[in-house]
Amino acid sequence: MEKKLSGVFAPITTPFDADGEVAYDKLVENMNFYASSRLKGYLALGSNGENKSLTTEEKTKVLETIIKHKGTHQYVMAGCIFESTKETIEFAKVAEELGSDFITLLPPSYFKKQMTDEVLLKYFSDVANSVNIPCLVYNAPQFCGGTVLSVGLIKELAKHPNIIGVKDSSNADNIEAYLFAVRDSFNVVPGSANFFMMGLFGGANGGVISLANIFPEMTCQLYDLVVARKYKEAFELNEKVIKTNKSVSGSGGVAAVKYAMDLAGLYGGAPRLPLLPLGDELKKKIEDSLKTAGLI
Repeated sequence: MEKKLSGVFAPITTPFDADGEVAYDKLVENMNFYASSRLKGYLALGSNGENKSLTTEEKTKVLETIIKHKGTHQYVMAGCIFESTKETIEFAKVAEELGSDFITLLPPSYFKKQMTDEVLLKYFSDVANSVNIPCLVYNAPQFCGGTVLSVGLIKELAKHPNIIGVKDSSNADNIEAYLFAVRDSFNVVPGSANFFMMGLFGGANGGVISLANIFPEMTCQLYDLVVARKYKEAFELNEKVIKTNKSVSGSGGVAAVKYAMDLAGLYGGAPRLPLLPLGDELKKKIEDSLKTAGLI
């Protein structure tokens, strides 16, 4: 199994200024904080990174900034999320040249009805064949029109020498099915704090956790407790992690994660349009929740 994936990765957010332009200086400030943390690395240009709201030029510069300012002990997954095989391959090669450690691939969504296992197997394989860095497929039906990567497809993808795992951000049932099917030969990476600990118990070797954008130490501590088999402490902390996650990203998505970052002393800022900033009522709920938990 891939040791580079053993730990907590933050699906890093993309900061924007008041005019909606990428605030690269704020990204550097956030990275300076994260680089000194115990995070194993980052997923750049994922859903928390507002991938679909960025131009290709912006994606390239954001990824370059993250790679340049990561800690020496950290690794970077680059989200390559496009509708055509051609464009995905082009950006995957850019990500490789910039120094990414992994490529993360989401199924195309525009022609959803045609995204059969046969089509997706070829899509993922074609991209993986085009680069020399390992690829992970990304199961997140909420971000690609409802397409779920079947267990049969995952089993076939596990046979490809350059596809090393699946990141699952859907639900506990899907990740449990993947773990039962391929956990001894394929990296299964939880993409939600809601089933991060359960995934580790089932054989996952790390996770990509949105809450790590705000409280990296807390998520790393949960990972450490599970690895050390300190189960009583792990269950207690996991309850806090899940409650916090539901009060933040579970309540308002990317905008809520960014607002919680602001409360924690990082730069979150507003999401890019068409996403809207949080309203005052939800802001107060998040602030009250984090204060009650003793996190701010």
